[in-house]
Amino acid sequence: MKSYEHDGVDLEDGKTRKPGGDKPTLRKIPNQALLSGLAYCVSSCSMILVNKFVLSSYNFNAGIFLMLYQNFVSVIIVMALSLMGLITTEPLTLRLMKVWFPVNVIFVGMLITSMFSLKYINVAMVTVLKNVTNVITAVGEMYLFSKHHDNRVWLALFLMIISAVSGGITDLSFNAVGYAWQIANCFLTASYSLTLRKTMDTAKQVTQSGNLNEFSMVLLNNTLSLPLGLILSIAFNEMDYLYNTPLLQLPSFWMVMTLSGLLGLAISFTSMWFLHQTGATTYSLVGSLNKIPLSIAGIVLFHVPTSLQNSASILFGLVAGVVFARAKMREKS
Repeated sequence: MKSYEHDGVDLEDGKTRKPGGDKPTLRKIPNQALLSGLAYCVSSCSMILVNKFVLSSYNFNAGIFLMLYQNFVSVIIVMALSLMGLITTEPLTLRLMKVWFPVNVIFVGMLITSMFSLKYINVAMVTVLKNVTNVITAVGEMYLFSKHHDNRVWLALFLMIISAVSGGITDLSFNAVGYAWQIANCFLTASYSLTLRKTMDTAKQVTQSGNLNEFSMVLLNNTLSLPLGLILSIAFNEMDYLYNTPLLQLPSFWMVMTLSGLLGLAISFTSMWFLHQTGATTYSLVGSLNKIPLSIAGIVLFHVPTSLQNSASILFGLVAGVVFARAKMREKS
């Protein structure tokens, strides 16, 4: 899941202020802000690199099934934690699922297009092209919610567009199919972020407690994605491929697949932990900085052919992402 807003909670100083006194929390562990940030960065980078490894190095041609399996692992773990009483989740009633289903369709599309783009595009270019999502989101906020951005934000967005275009032109491993999937992913990711808040507010009204925590949203999103993912997997004729591929007979391949599912769930947990210890602005900035080592790791680990011009475009795009995050922080302040 992506970042969540915490209304009425001061998150930047690492303390949650609630009426009724302080309750014992995990903050007894020292340096939790640093630990949570490192955990989020490691899980986020690892998830993308493992997905790239499964799809490219193994040459696995069933991205929808990979998404389906990852979400299944997440559902099993969240349900187990809920049954053990370690977390609380809302009952998945029919009314709640009806409210959430439209945004879940976007969520599934976002995951699937991300899988397909990673198969054809190197990790560094994926991270740069993801910046286009910020441009689409900013324009969507302006037209849908009449939200105005200052000049620094628009300058950063303009730099992102330049970096994406120049990166594509100088990409030695350019693949038109991969770029098409990534552009679709940018639109779906922006749509998800623009519709999530309204859907969350509506969903809270049909829950038993009148609330919808992040664990419930993880369970709701991943549970609803299972039948939809199965239908899409059949429609894209992945079942025939899965029946014939020898990869499913390799224990090592299932271990890597399961690891990707655990990392997907780890991102959800660590992002919530990091947000709780710091705040949305710090989370956004760290997310932008996180793309720099991820891009370098993607080029080195997968032996991506590159040039000075393409490397400069990638670096330019990563810097533009940091500039955007800082501009948003100043805009909020």
